[in-house]
Amino acid sequence: MRRLLLINPGSTSTKLACYEDEREVSAATVEHAAAELKPFPRVADQAPLRLAAIRAFLAANGVALAGLAAVVGRGGLLRPISGGTYRVGEAMLADLAAARWGEHASNLGAILAHGLAAEAGCPACIVDPVVVDELAEVARFSGIPEISRRSIFHALNQKSVAREIAARLGKGYADCRFIVAHLGGGISVGAHAGGRVIDVNNALDGDGPFSPERSGSLPAGQLADLCFSGKLSLAEIRKRITGQGGLVAYRGTNRFADVAAAARAGDAQAALLCEALAYQVAQEIAKHGATLEGRVDRIILTGGMANDQDLAGRIGRRVSFLAPVEVVPGEREMLSLARGFLAVADGCEPLLEYAA
Repeated sequence: MRRLLLINPGSTSTKLACYEDEREVSAATVEHAAAELKPFPRVADQAPLRLAAIRAFLAANGVALAGLAAVVGRGGLLRPISGGTYRVGEAMLADLAAARWGEHASNLGAILAHGLAAEAGCPACIVDPVVVDELAEVARFSGIPEISRRSIFHALNQKSVAREIAARLGKGYADCRFIVAHLGGGISVGAHAGGRVIDVNNALDGDGPFSPERSGSLPAGQLADLCFSGKLSLAEIRKRITGQGGLVAYRGTNRFADVAAAARAGDAQAALLCEALAYQVAQEIAKHGATLEGRVDRIILTGGMANDQDLAGRIGRRVSFLAPVEVVPGEREMLSLARGFLAVADGCEPLLEYAA
C-alpha cells in the first residue's frame, strides 16, 4: 500500500487529497480569499501561502510526510510535451517559476510537490498536464501559415477515462480508438489512437463547441469585424472568448445545472441553449469519426456536465451511429493523478524527464 499526497492548485483554491493506492483516505478544498492572494504579484509567489495550507491539511488528517511514497501535483503550463508522468526536476521548476510558457495557478502544482517531496524523501511528479501535445502533423494546419493549431485540453481526465474504458474492454489503451469529450467549464473533444491524442480542439482559446465559459469556434469574418469595430479592446475580446463566452454571455452564469433547471421549468431560451450545446458537442464528436477513419471503439463522455443525464442523452442520440457511448461523469482529477504515479511505480509506464 502506497500513500500519496495529491495537490491541485486552482486560481482561488487548493484541492488536496491523500490516497492509499487508488483509495481516497482524506480530501479537502482550501479556499483562498482574494485579499489573501492580492499581495502576490506572480503566481509562483503564492507558494508559501499554499504550502501553509497543505501543512495544515496534513496535520488535521494525521499524515506524516515521512510516510509518503510520492507527492503528485497538477501539471502547469510547460512546453508542449507528450502525455505521461514526469519527474519534477530543475528544468521544469525553472520554466514554471519564470512562467516561461504562461502564468497559471496550476504552475504551483509541481513547485509545491517538489518542496514537500524533498522533505519527505520521496519522488515528486506531475501527470498529463494541459499542454500535452500529440497532434498528428496534418491536424496542425489552420489555413493561415502564421497560425498553427495548438493542443491545450483536459489531458489528465481524458487519458484517465480512456485507460479505464480500455481496461473494461480487456484491451490496452494503445490498442483502442476512442473519441473522448470532456464537458466542463471548457469543453475538449479528442481523437485517441495508438495511445495518443492525435487531434483535439484548443479548449482554452475558443475552439470547438461553446461551453459554460468559452465562446467556442466563431465565424472568422464576423470576429474580425468585431475586433476592429473599436467597440472592444483586445483584452475585452479575449475575455469574451475565454471567461465571458458561452453560457456566461447568454445567461450570465457558468453553472450549466442552473440553465438545465431553467429549461426543465419551461424557460424556452434555456432549453434551446441546452440543445445547442449538445448539438455542437455532437458535431465535434462526429468530426472525429473522420479523424479515426470510421473505426471507433467507443465514444466517452466525461467531465462535470456529463452528470446531467439529459445532456448526455441528447449527445448520445446524435453520435451513437458512430460507436457505443460510455458516460464516465466527473473530473476525477485526484484519482487520475494517483493512477499516473501508480502506473509508473508498478512498471506499467516509464517515468519521463522534462527538458526545457
